Amino acid sequence: MSILDTINSPDDLRLLPSSQLPAVAAELRRIIIDTCAANGGHLAPSLGVVELTIALHRVFETPNDKIIWDVGHQAYAHKILTGRRDSFSTLRTLGGISGFPKRHESAYDVFDAGHSSTSISAATGFAAARDLDGRKNKVLAVIGDGSMTGGIAFEGINHAGELNKDMVIILNDNEMSIAENVGALSNFLSRTASSEFVHRLKKRTESFLNRLDMGKGVLQVARKMEESFKGLFTPGMLFEAFGFEYIGPINGHDLPALIETLENVRKFDNAVLLHVLTKKGKGYKPAEDAPSLFHGVGPFEIETGKVLKGKGGAASYTAIFGSALCKLAAEDDRIIAITAAMPDGTGLTGFSKEFPERFFDVGIAEQHGVTFAAGLASEGYRPVFAVYSSFLQRAYDQVFHDVCLQNLPVTFAIDRGGVVGSDGPTHHGAFDISYLRHLPNMTLMAPKDENELQHMLATAISLGSPAAVRYPRGNGYGVALDQNLDTIPVGTAELLQEGRDAVILALGTMVYPSLEAAKSIKEQYGITLTVVNSRFVKPLDETLILELARKHKYIISIEENALQGGFGTALLELLEQHDLHGVQVLRLGYPDRYIPQGEQHELRAMLGLDTTGIVASICNFLSLPR
Repeated sequence: MSILDTINSPDDLRLLPSSQLPAVAAELRRIIIDTCAANGGHLAPSLGVVELTIALHRVFETPNDKIIWDVGHQAYAHKILTGRRDSFSTLRTLGGISGFPKRHESAYDVFDAGHSSTSISAATGFAAARDLDGRKNKVLAVIGDGSMTGGIAFEGINHAGELNKDMVIILNDNEMSIAENVGALSNFLSRTASSEFVHRLKKRTESFLNRLDMGKGVLQVARKMEESFKGLFTPGMLFEAFGFEYIGPINGHDLPALIETLENVRKFDNAVLLHVLTKKGKGYKPAEDAPSLFHGVGPFEIETGKVLKGKGGAASYTAIFGSALCKLAAEDDRIIAITAAMPDGTGLTGFSKEFPERFFDVGIAEQHGVTFAAGLASEGYRPVFAVYSSFLQRAYDQVFHDVCLQNLPVTFAIDRGGVVGSDGPTHHGAFDISYLRHLPNMTLMAPKDENELQHMLATAISLGSPAAVRYPRGNGYGVALDQNLDTIPVGTAELLQEGRDAVILALGTMVYPSLEAAKSIKEQYGITLTVVNSRFVKPLDETLILELARKHKYIISIEENALQGGFGTALLELLEQHDLHGVQVLRLGYPDRYIPQGEQHELRAMLGLDTTGIVASICNFLSLPR
C-alpha cells in the first residue's frame, strides 16, 4: 500500500512522521503525471508546487484555515490530498472532477478559480469577513509570478496592505533564477526573519522608539537600513511599500524549511507576503526542460514526454489566423499584434519573430491590452488584439469606453469562441456575441471555415472602426485557402442553398452542421430548407433576412453562444422592428446555464448543436415524426 492510500484528508497528512513526507511528494507527482498523460492538463504548474501544497496542509488547519489558489491550475496535489485521490483519474473529463478549484467539489476548495490574478482580492474579502464574524482562522492566497502581471492583483494587494489584516500571500515564483549560495543565504535570512521572537522583538522595539522624542528618527534610520539591505538582495521593498511584511525568498522544494517558515508565519497577526522559489515541472524532466509546453498539455507518452497529437488533418483556426495576419502585416506596416501573455495560444509566435517591433505581449492584463491598442489606433495604427473569448470578458469596459466610444480601428481576434473542452466553464467562449453585439460602432463577424476567417480578418482591419472576428478552438475543415485576402461587404450573408419549407440562419461553426442537417431532413422527409451562412452578427444582412422572412413561416437560428442577447436575439429584434409577427422562430444555442467540461464533440451533442441534435430540434419545430 502506498502512503497516499492512507491519506483521505489533510488530517491524515498531519499524523504522518516528517520522514515520510518526501515519499508523499514522490507519490503525488506520479499520480499527477499518470493522469495528465492520459487526460491532458496543467502538468508543469502542479508539479512545481507539490512540496508547497504538502507544507500548507501540514501546517494550517484546512478547511477552517482558507487556501485560495490563483488560477487554480497548480491545485492538483491539493485535490489529491483533500479526498479526491480515487476520483482524480476523471480529471477534466465529462462528469469528472474539474481541473480548477470548485466549491461544489469540496469544502477545501473555498473559492472557484480559472482566470488569473483574483486570489488576493478574494483572500482580502475572506479576511474581512472573518474579522467581522469574530473568527480566528488564517487566510492564505497562493499566487504565481505570472498572475502578478494582472492589474487586479495589485489592486488587491494595495487594499490588503492598507487594511493590514491577518492574511498571508504566498508568491510562487517559478521564473527567478538564484545561485545556490545565495539561495542558502536567503533561506537563512527568511527563516530568521520569520521567527516569532524576531517578529515580536521588532514590534516591541518599534513601539518603544515611537514613544521617545528621538525614537522616531532612530526608527526611520533603522527602517531605511533594513529596506536597503532587503532591497539589495530581495524584492522586499516593493511589497513592504504595499504594507506587507516580506519574507523570502525561500526554496519551495525544501520541505523542512517550508514547514518551519509556515509554522512561524502562522503565529503572525498581520499581512505577510512569503516569497517561494519553485521550478515548474519539478520531478518530471521533460516538463522541467520544456515548462511552457507542459504548462497545459494534451495526452503524452510518460517515458519520452512526446505529446500525442490528435487526429491531425487541417490546420487550426489559430494557426490560420496567425499566418493570415503575417501576410496582411507584410503589406501594411500599420498593423500591430497584441497578446495578453498568450503568444503561442493565440497564434502570434510567428508574427513576433517576423515583426518583433510590431508585436507586444502585455502580460496577463487584458484591460491594459485593450486601452493600449486604443492608444495605438488613435495614432493611426491598426492594432489587432488576439485574445481568448473568455479572457476578453475581463476588459469589457475598455472595449466600450476606450475603443467603441471613440470609434477607433481596433480589431479583436477572438479565439476560442464556443465550447473549448476540458478547461470547462471558466474558459468556454459562451458570451462574446452577447457582450459585444450591443456596443455602438462594433462590427461583429464569425467565419464558417478557415478560409473565410482570412477574409474576415482583412475586412476587420480595413474598416477604420472597431471590429471583432470570433472563431473556434480546434482544426478547420481543410478547405482550400485563397492566397489573395479580399474584404467582404459589411453586413452581407451568404445564401448557400434555397428551399421551400423553412430557413436556417447559421453562424460560424454551425454552418456546416446545418447543411448536413438540411440534407438529412430532405432525405428523410422530402422537406427542403434554405441555409444561410449569416457571417455578420452586426450588422445583420437585413435585406436578405427580411426577404426570406416574408417568404417562409419558419426560421431557425443556430449559434454557439448564449441565447440571451445572441445572434438569435438580434434576429427576433429585426423581425419585431418590421412587424413580421407571423414568422415562427426557433433559436438554437447555449441554454441559460454554465456549460461543464468535456470534449467539444461531447458538449455539442449534449447541447443539441451537432448534426443529430439540429435535426431533432428542427423536426420537433416543424412537427415532423421522429
